[in-house]
Amino acid sequence: MSHDPDGSNGMRDITFRTEEWDLKIPFVITGHTFTGAQPLYVEISEGGHTGRGEGSGVYYLGETAESMLAQAESVRGALEKGASRQELLELLPAGGARNAIDCALWDLEAKLAGKRAWELTDIHPGITHSFETVGIDTPERMAEAALRLGSDRIKVKLSDDNPLARTRAVRKARPDAEIIVDVNQGWTFDQLKFLAPKFRELNVSMIEQPLPRGGDAELEGYRSPVPLGADESCLHTGEFEAAARRYQVINIKLDKTGGLTEALELARMAEDRGLEIMIGNMLGTSLAMAPGYVVAQLCRFVDLDGALFLTRDREHPMAVERGRVSAPEASLWG
Repeated sequence: MSHDPDGSNGMRDITFRTEEWDLKIPFVITGHTFTGAQPLYVEISEGGHTGRGEGSGVYYLGETAESMLAQAESVRGALEKGASRQELLELLPAGGARNAIDCALWDLEAKLAGKRAWELTDIHPGITHSFETVGIDTPERMAEAALRLGSDRIKVKLSDDNPLARTRAVRKARPDAEIIVDVNQGWTFDQLKFLAPKFRELNVSMIEQPLPRGGDAELEGYRSPVPLGADESCLHTGEFEAAARRYQVINIKLDKTGGLTEALELARMAEDRGLEIMIGNMLGTSLAMAPGYVVAQLCRFVDLDGALFLTRDREHPMAVERGRVSAPEASLWG
């Protein structure tokens, strides 16, 4: 679905549309199976330049392509009249719609300034290595999937069903790799206390979101033998303080923060508190991964492999070779 104003009276041209991108194979995590990505695509044109952005939304909060499109349409008038990224923070709540619009505004701002997006910040790009993800399957198939990955950094999706056997299988297949595991809210506190020492023995670097969102207060005062990462438990800056008391790593996703603008603020808060930072993604094309590259320069853990799951990608895709992520081309974003 697409709407394009005529751009008269010197106002910005705005395009919103929903899209469908198929996955190569179903991607299974705790409580959810993805078969495709349904992002909101945004274009904002001004002064002969066009900025683009993409947002997939936060599925566990009920966001859909249709709900994101409706949110975007609610601020069309303000955007046409020149609303800024800072004004956007007041116009829309954090989520996929604000992410797509915010990233399009960053792209537009960079093009109008004749600079790359990271030049508009104090961040300097460098060598970036991404984790590649193994979805939930039998231990044997997960080991086989790990062997096929080019990266020496592997993220293992787990549930409460045989998490130890699955992780042991991946570790046996890839003794060379750094491994983190992502539970997506799938364990109880008792399970975490039992499993964390065993995961330390397997040289797992981080356990991401072991407990349910809203059910992790028991982590305050718990000293895990493996660092714990907050994903669903830290959506944006408003949830940082509670997460900082319970976790050692903050996983920033632009769909959660509602764009790069707030993501950079959340990263600053984590840095100031001495926490490690991770950049993650909600699946999507290279256009969705590109703004994450800016945040990735600040991160201990980088997970920008979302486009690798798709059967096709946008033109001028980001290059990911043996886990190394190249900077996005200007023709893609920023």
